[in-house]
This record gives sequence, C-alpha cells and structure tokens, in this order.
Amino acid sequence: MPGKLSFDELKDVVAVGEIDTVIAAAIDMQGRLMGKRFQAEFFVESAHRETHGCNYLLATDIEMETVPGYAATSWEKGYGDYTLRPDLTTIRRVPWLEGTALVLCDVLDHHGHHEIPHAPRTILKRQIDRLAAHGLTPMAATELEFFVFRESFEEALAKGHRGLTPISAYNEDYHIFQTTKEEGLMRAIRTGLNAADVPVENTKGEASAGQAEINVRYADALTMADRHAIVKNAVKEIAWSQGRSVTFMAKCGDRHAGNSSHIHQSLWTADGAPAFYDESAAHGMSALMRAYMAGLLAHASEITFFLAPNVNSYKRFAAGTFAPTKAVWSMDNRTAGYRVCGGDSKAVRVECRVGGADLNPHLALAALLAAGLNGIEKGLELEPEFTGDAYHGAGVREIPKTLRDATAALDGSAMLRAAFGDAVIDHYVHAARWEQAECDRRVTDWEVRRGFERC
Repeated sequence: MPGKLSFDELKDVVAVGEIDTVIAAAIDMQGRLMGKRFQAEFFVESAHRETHGCNYLLATDIEMETVPGYAATSWEKGYGDYTLRPDLTTIRRVPWLEGTALVLCDVLDHHGHHEIPHAPRTILKRQIDRLAAHGLTPMAATELEFFVFRESFEEALAKGHRGLTPISAYNEDYHIFQTTKEEGLMRAIRTGLNAADVPVENTKGEASAGQAEINVRYADALTMADRHAIVKNAVKEIAWSQGRSVTFMAKCGDRHAGNSSHIHQSLWTADGAPAFYDESAAHGMSALMRAYMAGLLAHASEITFFLAPNVNSYKRFAAGTFAPTKAVWSMDNRTAGYRVCGGDSKAVRVECRVGGADLNPHLALAALLAAGLNGIEKGLELEPEFTGDAYHGAGVREIPKTLRDATAALDGSAMLRAAFGDAVIDHYVHAARWEQAECDRRVTDWEVRRGFERC
C-alpha cells in the first residue's frame, strides 16, 4: 500500500532526508492522537523503542482537564508517566505534512512491563484475542460523517461557533455538482489518506447542507480502528490547511442532521472464510452470525455509552433523521439500529447505526465485539426481524435517551465487566459521570435566550 513504511524503509528515507519528523501518537479516551513529534534521526536511533508521556492522557476530559476521582491516576499519585511503545507495523508517511511520518503507540506502565488495561487500543486488542481463541477474526469498516464550513477553525472560534457558513447551501446527499464545488478539499483528503496507507473507497455528499461522508476499505478490527482515528485527524488537518473548519460532533445544530459513524462488522474463520455466511440459511445468515447479532441486541443498552459517549451524542437520536431510536435488527432497513447488509451473499454483515461520529473507534469496536462474542458463547437466539418503520415501532427496545441512562446501563453490565474488567468499566463510568456533571452545571445559550426576559 502506498505510504506504508517498514522500520528499515523509514531508516532509509530518514538517511536521505525525505523524512525529518516522526509523530509518535497514542489513542486517548476521546479517540484523538496524542503524542510527540520526534526529530527523525533520534526516532530511528532510539525513540522507536519507547517514549514517555504523562499518565493523565488517559484520565482527562475533552478539554484536557485533570479530572479528579480516577483510581488509575491523580494529583495524590503524582501524575507519573506511561511508556508509549511505537507499534512499528503502523509506520506510514503523512503526505499532507511535509517530511513527516506517523507511528501509533501502545500505552504501557512506566517500566514497560504490561499494557494499561483502560487504554483504548489495549481494550480492543483483548477482545480480538478472545475471538482468536475461537478461531475467529473480526473485520470491520466505519463510515464517518462530518460538516465542512467555509470559515477557518480560528474564525469559527471567534464567532463562538455560531452562524457558520456550510460549504454548500442545500442538501447534497449523493449530489455530484455540489460536491464538485468542494472537490479541492475532498480530493486532498482522499488522495492524502490513500497515500498514508489508509485506503479510501470514496467520499460523498451527505444529507444536510455542508455534510460529507468518507468511507475506507474493510479491514481487521484493529487496523480499521487505527485508520478511523487517523482519518479524523487528517480531515481536520487538511481542512485547516485550506482555511476551512470541520466538525465531527454528533449533533452540531438544531437544523442540521446528525453526524454518524456506522460500523459494519463480520467475523472470518482462520482460513479466511466468511463465518457469517451460510448459503443454505435465510438471508445467508449463519447460525454464528445470528448468535452474534443476538448478543448485540441483548446488550444494546449496555454498550451504548461506547457508541455515544457525550451528552450531545443523544441529541442525534431523533425520528425521521436516519439516526436510529430503536435497537432492533432488520434487513437493509435504515430505520433500525442494527441493519443487515449484503444479504444472501458472502458479504453479509451487520451495520450498527447507533454510533455518532464523536465515538472512539477502538472502544466502540471493542464493545460491539464483546457483546457479539457473548451471544456466541451463550448460544443466544436471535429475535425475529423487525420490519417496517422502526421509528414508530411499539413495544420494542429503545436506544437509551440520555447519557445518564447509558451510564447506568454501562455501570450495571455484568457482560462488559467480565469482558473488560471491573477497573476498566469503573474508569469509563467515571468519565461518563464527569461529562454529565460538566454539562449539568453549564448555562446554555438556549436557556438564556428563552428565559432572560420572559422568566
């Protein structure tokens, strides 16, 4: 793949001056790249083995606040270091940054003896290992939606992120003429990512003015999660370089559609066969696929926090918006939370439509895999297919309506506590409660505008 570099290849391009900077980055709780820029000569000589970073990187909120109350780290414990160990299989060029390469890191204890259990990449790798014990490999693809605005990030901040101008004036879903107007940015995103070992399938207009979607190729779950994190960072950096701003907020305005991150998933056998496919079964869905999906549905409320991690995430779930409100499964039905795609073919898979573009891909995939594996291990029976408009389905499973509801379900999940460990779940429950508390103490523009004179 263009852009992918082995460590020996990196050393060669550093030696001839093609690469002078190496970004070494871990994935934080919010799914962002956090790390350091190394002079390339130092990286290939020494830092490729390890570097260090403050352990608050896995205990902050989106504002990088030092959140009190975490068991893993605190002021009382002195906020020491973690070891960041570069995964040398993830080295790639970053074509949109001059002379730069990127490597992703695993997060270990200060002595480098063991991976930190609540690190997002660790959590996902452990669920992949659990499936490997069953002779199964999880495959996935995430679709990412975002809004593009004519203002730069700096201009958007100066305007208080209000009254921004979408890159288009009307709904541009699949619209070729409108997206031609945006092609200067979108082409740079596609070609830049493709040249950075992130194979892009396509970009397209989405269902609101100024909204776009990017799709990259199906891959094993860890590779896909890594690519997803890189895509979000790349879209922001490339948009910034062109004087535009973008947002991956789940719901960035009253009149806008939400930004989703649909997650397609399937399992393959050790010999590369699609384990979800059985040509003799209804819709081509194997017994293993049905059990996996039964696990997703049985634990749908418990895993929602990892698909919708912010207070704002829950404003996306609204009838008639293509964001789901019901955690049911259906064949090729975009009103359902879990949609079966590729029926009656080897590509049969389940698309989780619950997640917003603000999710952490490593955590979201780990939670989905844990729920699906629970369904397989327990031999759960898949409920009947929902048909029709799920928005108006009566007496069916609802997606939690608030972060409070999702947090309670997460805290009480015996399945996730067994899969991730109590300490990991407690860590993310604490993060969820902090997010809620921070929101609860804020006074919004809407409240002031509505009540200043009339209360």
